Amino acid sequence: MLRLGRRTFADSDRLVMAIVNRTPDSFYDRGATYAADAAMERVHQVVAEGADLVDIGGVKAAPGDEVDVAEELRRTVPFVAAVRAAHPELVISVDTWRHEVGREVCAAGADVLNDAWGGVDDRLAEVAAEFDAALVCTHAGGLPPRTRPHRLAYDDVMAHVLQTTTALAERAVGLGVRRESVMIDPGHDFGKNTWHSLEVTRRLDEMVATGWPVLVSTSNKDFVGESLGVPLEERTTGTLASVAVCAWLGAQVYRVHAVRETRQTLDMVSAIQGLRPPALAVRGLA
Repeated sequence: MLRLGRRTFADSDRLVMAIVNRTPDSFYDRGATYAADAAMERVHQVVAEGADLVDIGGVKAAPGDEVDVAEELRRTVPFVAAVRAAHPELVISVDTWRHEVGREVCAAGADVLNDAWGGVDDRLAEVAAEFDAALVCTHAGGLPPRTRPHRLAYDDVMAHVLQTTTALAERAVGLGVRRESVMIDPGHDFGKNTWHSLEVTRRLDEMVATGWPVLVSTSNKDFVGESLGVPLEERTTGTLASVAVCAWLGAQVYRVHAVRETRQTLDMVSAIQGLRPPALAVRGLA
């Protein structure tokens, strides 16, 4: 069972986490949802398309203009409160590594703290415990936030991912976060080159075997573009292929831009695996 806020999900449920960037310089949408009204319209849209939760971010992952705590709070806290008011049952996640931001967004109604930078602020897990929030524990190769990897090497990248994420997860539980509210994320592209990201994808079943629910964030990442030799705007097909592989290997939560397409991909994998009946089955029967 996975518990996110007031909602619980079965192990067989595959959840779509829609990305909502409150940034003017995000790598994919170029600030399309920076304005509050545009961001709220995005929330309404992804909920209609089948998103199970939204992930709101106030700082882009890549290097860029400095965003201090006050500015990240300005971008996220009022918006989280507005989304909570508009969608009382929606699971709300916030992508932040800062405990100060975590505290305020949880007070405003966030259910999940998505720590994409691997516990660089060790007080964030304490905040999750204090507010009974869920927590995502991510492998980022030990890099500081908003740092691109450069010639990182691992003897065994998946062994490093497993050691790091499970240690963060156990620490969070030790601090009081519910075990059923902790997820682990291999951190595609974070602290990794393309070879590393491909390897953790094909070995994802090793993460699933730990028993912790696995979240993956492969949407339009550089490893997809480099694998196919395509620019940013042509990465949807490769992203969906990675989603299908991760689903087959047992991941549970998928952080994505293309919600409708991802929902259909996950439902198709579930149907092939016998976990979901066809929506309609009349061929050869009628």
